[in-house]
Amino acid sequence: MTKLIFLKLGGSLITDKTAEEQLRPDVLARLAEEIATARAVQPDLRLVVGHGSGSFGHVAAARYDTRAGVRGPEAWAGFAEVSASAARLNRLVGDALLAAGVPALSLQPSASAVCEDGVLLEMATGPVQHALEAGLVPLVYGDVAVDRVRGGTIISTEQVLGFLARQLRPDWLLLAGDTDGVLDDRGEPIPRIHAGNAASLAPLLGGSRGTDVTGGMADKVASMLRLSAALPGTRIRIISGLVGGRLHSALHDPEAGAGTEIG
Repeated sequence: MTKLIFLKLGGSLITDKTAEEQLRPDVLARLAEEIATARAVQPDLRLVVGHGSGSFGHVAAARYDTRAGVRGPEAWAGFAEVSASAARLNRLVGDALLAAGVPALSLQPSASAVCEDGVLLEMATGPVQHALEAGLVPLVYGDVAVDRVRGGTIISTEQVLGFLARQLRPDWLLLAGDTDGVLDDRGEPIPRIHAGNAASLAPLLGGSRGTDVTGGMADKVASMLRLSAALPGTRIRIISGLVGGRLHSALHDPEAGAGTEIG
């Protein structure tokens, strides 16, 4: 049976968020190989990949406070700088995937995204659908976006994938980061976070190591709980991309249980 998986490669996974525009090339190359291997053994796997901006877009966005809004020439120049920084990382991710044999097609969210006070309202989904039908792997990322209230803002990778998920209804959304899911106070992964236990677990959901203008783990879990409620057929899991083979296993069998399931 054909399976559609959305995969996010976290910015803290593929970059060093404590240093500006610092890629983790070895990690990225390994992840690209694991994606290629998973596709090779599952010819019917359809995949959409998104990645965070890490030490690329987040650092530039924090410098100009872009997410809060864009007003005036200096702020708009910063908006363009943030866009360019995010696109530089996207090019590196796309090149790594292509080098591994994954036919990744980069699709820039800001080319069509429209927000209203930070909420993503519009974005072209047709190119993503056509790419999937052609056997390609659409590649999206956290980006800038025009905003009817703020002038401009930042849209996270979760917002982009969440918008696409409402149109394309993936079977799974996998979030690969630098921790083995959401960890409890003993450093062990919490098997599942849902509406019934989310409030009690809130103190464990810290921020993000390094610069993150989109809220860190707490914001990501909250947005995924909302998405799970909106899309009952889509299951969500947070896994570690730093453990060799973990991503390949999750793409092969998302039910495997590693990490934290959301919803």
